[in-house]
Amino acid sequence: MLNGRRPIVVVSGALANKPGNGGAAWTRLSWPLGLMRLDCDVYFVEQIAPAACVDASGAACEFERSANLAYFRSVTERFGLAGRASLVLEDEHEAVGLPWSELLRVADAADVLLNVSGHLTIDALKQRFRTRVFMDQDPGYTQFWLRAGLAEDRLRHHHFYVTVGENIGARGCSIPTGGINWRPVRQPVVLDYWPAVSAPTPTPTPTRFTTVASWRGPYGRVTSDGTQYGLKAHEFRKFSSLPRSAPQAFEIALAIDPADCRDVEAMHENGWKMVDAQAVACDPFAFRRYIQESSAEFSVAQGIYVQTQSGWFSDRTVRYLASGKPALVQDTGFGQRYPTGRGLVPFRTLDEAVRGADMIAREYEMHSTAARAIAEEFFDSDTVITSLLRQVGVTS
Repeated sequence: MLNGRRPIVVVSGALANKPGNGGAAWTRLSWPLGLMRLDCDVYFVEQIAPAACVDASGAACEFERSANLAYFRSVTERFGLAGRASLVLEDEHEAVGLPWSELLRVADAADVLLNVSGHLTIDALKQRFRTRVFMDQDPGYTQFWLRAGLAEDRLRHHHFYVTVGENIGARGCSIPTGGINWRPVRQPVVLDYWPAVSAPTPTPTPTRFTTVASWRGPYGRVTSDGTQYGLKAHEFRKFSSLPRSAPQAFEIALAIDPADCRDVEAMHENGWKMVDAQAVACDPFAFRRYIQESSAEFSVAQGIYVQTQSGWFSDRTVRYLASGKPALVQDTGFGQRYPTGRGLVPFRTLDEAVRGADMIAREYEMHSTAARAIAEEFFDSDTVITSLLRQVGVTS
């Protein structure tokens, strides 16, 4: 409570802008869902450009009949945000859901805006919030873009800056701060939505490692001070031979451009099972089902997260852990923040990945229990969000 009343919190992020991406939906939704658990008065707002509106086939179309709007309505309604969510057509200030006039009233009354990736840039709305928090989901990209003068529109006019790159500003992390006090924040998971789920019975043999991924990710390579930082594709290629060296099963639900067909062929030849991410993770519920029907996660990270030792930790991995699914994931320096070796196993080399998969398979129940315990101790939305609200002065 804040002076005897419920804090009013507005979360802004890209949901309709990523239709059919169930994982991205959880990244944004975990904040309003977690805030509602803490009895906050919560609203969700998203802006979308007319050029981003497409129909079900991916062809450009009008906002009113777009797949973006349909997805926004469906997801917000299913998570109890109907009447508290608004999708704004940015060039016209036309809003669906909570109307524009009501949005302005909410902004005036709100205690804080949590602006995921600086998504909300409409000054007529953004500037009305008394406290604005920029929430960095792309550590390294954000800061190198800032150095190059490319991120001003999203970064400007915030009072606090938080990042999931927990090592930024610490020794060993090469990401520049740009003179900003980057406060670390963890990826929250609302544990009631992500219960621990036992492996299918009988226990699958071999252990099935999965992940959901975009081959190249949403951004191109970044070059700064003569150093080029790689993409997730470059990291996957380093470990493409893993199934040839380990007896476990390895599967990727992958979003990949047809132009990268040679990479798909190479992964198949090395023993990977490739499935279509759109087919198995097209909405938040399908995404959750895919994770909870897996045994464990294996995944690499974006090259920039690894090279800079940013401490970045995937919110997808948090959901594997919460589901009681051990995670074998590429080291980004997160071992400085979280316990590793049980439930959460980092790797840097192919040999380490092979040994990690074997460790998890041999003592699966122990690693499964440890995975859930890590999620409960470090990523519970109650703890993560309460800490953030205190840091930005919303609660004491």
